[in-house]
Amino acid sequence: MCRKGAWVELTTLVTAGLLGSKQSARFFYLYEDNNMKILVTNDDGIDSEGLFRLAECAKSFGEVWVIAPDSERSAASHCITLRHPIDIYPHDFPIDGVMAFTCSGMPGDCVRVGGLNVMDERPDLVLSGINFGYNVASDIQYSATCGAAFEADFQGYNAIAVSEGSSGCHEVTDKYLKEVLTEVIGYEKKPGSIINVNFPDCPLTDYRGILRDRIVSNGMIYQDIYHVTDKLEKGGIRYMVEGIPKKVGEEGSDLKAVMENFISIGYAKNIS
Repeated sequence: MCRKGAWVELTTLVTAGLLGSKQSARFFYLYEDNNMKILVTNDDGIDSEGLFRLAECAKSFGEVWVIAPDSERSAASHCITLRHPIDIYPHDFPIDGVMAFTCSGMPGDCVRVGGLNVMDERPDLVLSGINFGYNVASDIQYSATCGAAFEADFQGYNAIAVSEGSSGCHEVTDKYLKEVLTEVIGYEKKPGSIINVNFPDCPLTDYRGILRDRIVSNGMIYQDIYHVTDKLEKGGIRYMVEGIPKKVGEEGSDLKAVMENFISIGYAKNIS
């Protein structure tokens, strides 16, 4: 139940212009009481180890529902399913106390059908990740991790995308995930934007701290080229993409932060 004193204090903050709305006050109130309904999704699939770690951490903040794709949907961006059915199945999940379901659609579908139909109430917060690979710079426009978070924002939910490097080193993420989520859950909701968090994949001995208010870099992690792999019948040609590492970011950017072994926190804007 809500603490009346906390509600009065938060309502006062709204009146003073320090919180954007009574909806923000309600969110902060639920956060303080660990009473949020939290939807966790990803684009690496229901059996992703990063999803397990995020769901486990999310239990510290409220009731957790996992609705995730039945297999990998990387680079699906903000794609949703319109002309095909979406199948939802209960799923055995290795984290106690979490209600989990697979979805035959895209990460954006997981947020849409999950929040509107699968959950017993609409979520207060959507967490998307932990993605295997950074979602910074130009990668954000392709990312279905961020796409799911953008769909959450579109539906009116507070949304956080969480990613880390793909080297397999989780030391920084595992040590600081709860601390960072505790901080960013309290950030102001900006319509048309999500909170985008990226953890460096360095060992703790090389970790340098947290950089906030990072801008989205105009650069890229990889520059793609395409190789011909086969000549096909009827004049067809088969290509395969290869990403050439670039990893150069501007001052103040998300890309530069993770390349220099910092945790990057910032807002990323949807199309508006």
